[in-house]
Amino acid sequence: MHSAEPQFVLRLARDADDLRAAQKLRYDVFVRELGSDGPLVDHEDGLERDAFDPFYDHLVLFDKSREDMSAVGVYRLLRGDQISGPGRFYSEAEYDVSPLKASGRKLLELGRSCLHPDYRGGAAMMVLWNGLANYVAAHEIEVLFGVASFHGTDIEKLKAPLSLLHHRHLAPEDLRVCAHPDVYQEMNLLSETEIDRPKAMRAVPALIKAYLRLGGYVGQGAFVDYSFNTTDVCLIMDTNKMSATHKAIYTEKRR
Repeated sequence: MHSAEPQFVLRLARDADDLRAAQKLRYDVFVRELGSDGPLVDHEDGLERDAFDPFYDHLVLFDKSREDMSAVGVYRLLRGDQISGPGRFYSEAEYDVSPLKASGRKLLELGRSCLHPDYRGGAAMMVLWNGLANYVAAHEIEVLFGVASFHGTDIEKLKAPLSLLHHRHLAPEDLRVCAHPDVYQEMNLLSETEIDRPKAMRAVPALIKAYLRLGGYVGQGAFVDYSFNTTDVCLIMDTNKMSATHKAIYTEKRR
């Protein structure tokens, strides 16, 4: 456990060393901790990487108080105006995102978000989110989206939280992406009256809950990713609605 007072440094990856630091943290979290794998994962050097990495911006959080100055937080970002590089968004392997692409709005795909275990539940996530907010503002992003995951692929264990998301947080039609038919996993597995809502919400991962609190939605259908050992939902956030949500929270706190 790292005990020194953190000295955070947040920046967009500026060279191969920064990217490698991000990929190393991703390996520790996604491969060692969660059991995922992939064709370009480098087990020898401990790097979680894929064919999309060269085209994305990588928001990387470092802690200067660590002796190795290793990455402790990561976000991978791709704007709609960068999509010609990889040819498609990462999410498009799982979801039909044509409603977003047809909207004419400025898009940002989020992915590969992770924190070192020592920094979960602390200030690190807020530092990352503030950096993301600055990036969104600088590029005038209007819609953020990306897949977020439940750990595991046993749908029976996830039917309550998935059903809750479907009934309570489904995106409006103009932003409602849908899992591709050949990989579509139904999320409407229990009626709303059958769900123990507090228990179901406790089973929703913290990152997904955070997006929902900001006014985020989920797309229709889930994707069971056996190679990553996850069950994915697609999160969508309208920055106009996020701003309104932030304002409401702020106003409420001042009362």
